Amino acid sequence: METPAESLFRAEVAQWLQAHVPERLRHLTFRPHPSEGMPWYKQLSARGWIAPHWPVSHGGMDATPVQQVILMEELARAGAPDIPTQGLNHIGPILIECGTPAQRARHLPAILAGNVIWCQGYSEPGAGSDLASLRTRAVIEGDSLVISGHKIWTTWGHHAHWMFSLVRTSDGEARQHGITFVLIDLKSPGISRRPIRTIAGDDEFCEVFLDDVRVPVTNVVGEIDGGWKVATALLSEERLRIGSPALALKALLRLRRLAASLPQSSRTDELLAHAEIETETLIASFLNVAEAEQAKTATDSSYLKILATETVLNILDALQEIAGEDAPIRDATLTPHGYLDYSEMFLQSRRLPIYGGTNEVQRNIIATKVLGMPATRRRQ
Repeated sequence: METPAESLFRAEVAQWLQAHVPERLRHLTFRPHPSEGMPWYKQLSARGWIAPHWPVSHGGMDATPVQQVILMEELARAGAPDIPTQGLNHIGPILIECGTPAQRARHLPAILAGNVIWCQGYSEPGAGSDLASLRTRAVIEGDSLVISGHKIWTTWGHHAHWMFSLVRTSDGEARQHGITFVLIDLKSPGISRRPIRTIAGDDEFCEVFLDDVRVPVTNVVGEIDGGWKVATALLSEERLRIGSPALALKALLRLRRLAASLPQSSRTDELLAHAEIETETLIASFLNVAEAEQAKTATDSSYLKILATETVLNILDALQEIAGEDAPIRDATLTPHGYLDYSEMFLQSRRLPIYGGTNEVQRNIIATKVLGMPATRRRQ
């Protein structure tokens, strides 16, 4: 149950969003092009709500987990468009925790203001969930790293200005040794990018090719060869944010709209009720993990990533079932109940259990680190 202060915050957020979310951007499935989406990002930033989970000392809100969920719920209800979050949810928190004062001063204000878009250079061909097998290599030459390699599945890499990346700087006994975490200006010579079109028809992903790209050593976060520690800290934050109820709330809104447009049936009522319960379960789980993180209590967010992504899949599977013969329709359709999205979000959701570490890998992490089961040895 919300406190009076939380209820007042919800009313304030709902009223402001109703007045300020551009009508043309409401209830989109695809993330709008930067030329349309970034003005909204900057508007939300000017209101002070762009980084609720950041500390006030670095321009955030120090919002409680409940306040964060209230923002997610009201943003979904208002149909606010998706914004790029790699800066807000990934590199921003890592720079706050691990960056130098100079790195924080240079990059955090630009992230908050929406002047710079970030992307994540982790996955490579042959190194996705098995990230420690990455082969992009950096050689130290004076005060620079010279980087060559190939990154793939880079979300919004073709729109981004900067990329935070993992590169191999030496070969240690363990594969996790010799990896360095570095910030790369994508205007640097030697970088080329190629968008990847998905089954949903969007180009969210991109390949990034690096050919003898020179990066100042001052762009290294943490220590040379010590990037795995930084990377795992970022992955923990990433899985918490992937585990938020934001996408489930958007999916649930679509299911509610579809159910309202159809004749009442016991099966539709059953599926809708189940989706409501799953979403509330996810919200409670997110609050539990976020509160533990805020209190610096040891916790593992792997189960939350599984729960969140599979909740979205289940809701959209239900939507496909009750849509019946309309399920294959690709474009959102305007009805008296608003736009109905039959398959766009369904197709986009197929990637959710894969990125951020596949759900199968997350289950292995839970088995070994939480339940204490023996790890399976890799075959040679």
